[in-house]
Amino acid sequence: MVLEATMILVDSSEYTRNGDFLTSRFDAQLDSVDYIFQSKTNSNPENTVGLMSMGGDGPKVLSTLTTDFGRILAGIHEVNIDGKLHLSTSIQVALLVLKHRQNKVQHQRVIAFVASPIAESDKDLEKLAKKLKKNNIAVDFINFGEESLNTSKLEKFIEIVNKDDNSHLLTVSPGPKLLYEHIASSPILQNGGAAFGGEAGANDDFFDLGADPNMDPELALALRLSLEEERSRQEREQQDREKATKQQDQKLQDIQEEGVESSNKEKENENENENEKEKEKEDKEDEDAKMEDAQEDSK
Repeated sequence: MVLEATMILVDSSEYTRNGDFLTSRFDAQLDSVDYIFQSKTNSNPENTVGLMSMGGDGPKVLSTLTTDFGRILAGIHEVNIDGKLHLSTSIQVALLVLKHRQNKVQHQRVIAFVASPIAESDKDLEKLAKKLKKNNIAVDFINFGEESLNTSKLEKFIEIVNKDDNSHLLTVSPGPKLLYEHIASSPILQNGGAAFGGEAGANDDFFDLGADPNMDPELALALRLSLEEERSRQEREQQDREKATKQQDQKLQDIQEEGVESSNKEKENENENENEKEKEKEDKEDEDAKMEDAQEDSK
């Protein structure tokens, strides 16, 4: 299992309002972000994922690297569709986030959604690609919506940055399949169904519930989220039980320690009493001896 830190970059420009992908280019990305996050964290629990937007007036970090999907979800709600795509600047900001990852053993990866025309020149993109390769940063592009305009530039970028087949370009045209389905079967997610459990047969939970993720992906996604919420609830309950048990054990230990201290104190008091009695006895014997000596002297 590869240990990775991944920054996901979503295109939030005005072009993502387009409805050629269900229900819009922007919404298609959000479903895919969920899928990618689950895939990465399920393949290795030490993997971390961060989130950025590339639209508006410039890139915005929505969540630094984390294993908590709640932070990613909170970041998603902060995204506003506005402005144009800032691809190069966003990637460079993502590099800074990756550089400050806590676990330096993690491989670094950028996954960028591109659904708007790329404004950067071939020369600028080539320079950036060389920088990424030099720093061992893997890059995956999900090219959709404006693929006819962007494919050539992105192909050249991946050709430069690619090292031992660690970077990929996925180009998707509008069709009946959802965007995240294309991603699931692409080299970007080598383990395919990892988002549904990471192992062959892991989709059985969905078949048991009467949902085939291949036939009804939206229902499968909803069921998966529901199952994850239930697992999270059970984990919280387990943690609460463990915490309560620890508190109970601590109380019992405190009571036992108090009992030991009390017993030791009683023994100390008993010893003190015995010492006092012994001293009183010795004092009395001394007084008796003195009285006998005085009587003999008087005689």
